[in-house]
Amino acid sequence: MAEFISLPDLIAGHARRTPDKPAVIQDQRVLTYAALDELVDRVAARLQMTGAPAGSSVAICAATSINYVVTFLGILRAGLAVVPLATSAAASQLQGMIRDSGARLLFLDAETAATLNTEANNLPLERIALDDSSCGHAFLQWICPPGTRPTPPPALAELPFNIIYSSGTTGLPKGIVHSHRTRFALYGLAAALGFTSASITLVSTPFYSNTTLTAVLPTLAIGGTLVLQAKFDAGRFLALAERSRTTHAMLVPAQYRRLMEHPEFDATDLSSFVCKYATSAPFPAQLKAEVVRRWPGDLIEFYGLTEGGGSSLLSAHQHPDKLHTVGQPAPGHEFRIIDENGTQVHAGEVGDIVGRSPIMSTYHKRPDATADSRWVSPEGTTFMRTGDIGRIDADGFLIIMDRRKDMIISGGFNIYPSDLEAILSQHPDVREVAVVGVPSERWGETPVAFVVAGDAALPSTNTLLRWVSERVGKTQRLSDIVWLPELPRNAIGKVLKRELRDRYGSPDDRDRKVLTNHL
Repeated sequence: MAEFISLPDLIAGHARRTPDKPAVIQDQRVLTYAALDELVDRVAARLQMTGAPAGSSVAICAATSINYVVTFLGILRAGLAVVPLATSAAASQLQGMIRDSGARLLFLDAETAATLNTEANNLPLERIALDDSSCGHAFLQWICPPGTRPTPPPALAELPFNIIYSSGTTGLPKGIVHSHRTRFALYGLAAALGFTSASITLVSTPFYSNTTLTAVLPTLAIGGTLVLQAKFDAGRFLALAERSRTTHAMLVPAQYRRLMEHPEFDATDLSSFVCKYATSAPFPAQLKAEVVRRWPGDLIEFYGLTEGGGSSLLSAHQHPDKLHTVGQPAPGHEFRIIDENGTQVHAGEVGDIVGRSPIMSTYHKRPDATADSRWVSPEGTTFMRTGDIGRIDADGFLIIMDRRKDMIISGGFNIYPSDLEAILSQHPDVREVAVVGVPSERWGETPVAFVVAGDAALPSTNTLLRWVSERVGKTQRLSDIVWLPELPRNAIGKVLKRELRDRYGSPDDRDRKVLTNHL
């Protein structure tokens, strides 16, 4: 591995070498590397004036903006840890995450302040308004005057870079800690991932997601340009990509689908694209093939956990016969498949996926959760449990079956929702689908499909049920189909299956007759 250099130091180097180059662009505002570096200094110096010790936490909860990027980097330059919080979280969740992180400063905007309402009044927080609204100290008045320089912090390599909270839908999400050295392992691979100083990366996913940082950090590390879209809109994304001559973008599968379906897609000049990336949610093979066929540039899918513990890469344009997989382990990474007893299984067999990477992360103040996430191989190597079920094919490509918690056990048989979703996706009238298990007195659990129809007239539920039953084993037959205008998703495109389970059991659905199609 190359010699460690912190991201703040890399930014400073770009400011010296290419001071007038655009670093961050949003709408009509353009921030050069020199201007970015100067603002980052002013934020870092002001943070150090608060007396926060090195390694302590500072929280951000706001929409994507240039001020957000400046603050993120300023926190790092001050030797502090960034805690990017989900703007979609409920007030009680935000309060819990802020308490857990130990943050005493919160950068926010008016929308976040409205969400928090009175919840955060119990927290000893100083608030800084990134949008210069009345929800806190005005950002440009709070930071130090121009020309102010921070004190260089102690060696950053082992200090925490960030605490990113998991996207759990129940209870308090766990804080995932990455050190500066851990992050260097990502942006140190910028060139290998296709980034250069000429890269123009269009950012349309939120900064609190590790998905976003996977593209943002390498772009800044290598001296490229970020173009910010505060909220994703397919039409505006296409127009912005054409106008800015975008070369790179990290998108989630739901965004790819919306872009492919947009009436202006084929009329948009996307010839500037060098590479597109995808992660965070299952990416149907048919959709990958469509992106490869219709969108210039390469397509690379990432698989891995925010916690670390192994990553895989699928170069879709190079492996058109492997689009049903998530690729092969990245250099220095490894995956294995184990059974419920923790014993490694043979190649091709299905089991729990465990992975390892050169550096793995920990959970903030949760040594118990960190220990529970580990699996140690017979030769003494530590792996992380991914929570996913899958197998490795004969060529070493990883195939994801499902999340362990989403697997359905019906009448003693294991049913993988992804199998049923893949079959349903082949029906011409099915646009999107998610399959979940719901309680059944007879079978323990039984599969129910939530379907978003295509443009054609809806087939009847019984017609589609029969169509599926003709293509699956008797134990896999669906018990019901629920038609929805859209699937519920979080901000980075993951289908909220727990919400679907809860919705099926809601009062509005209690008169629904659950069919016994297993018979």
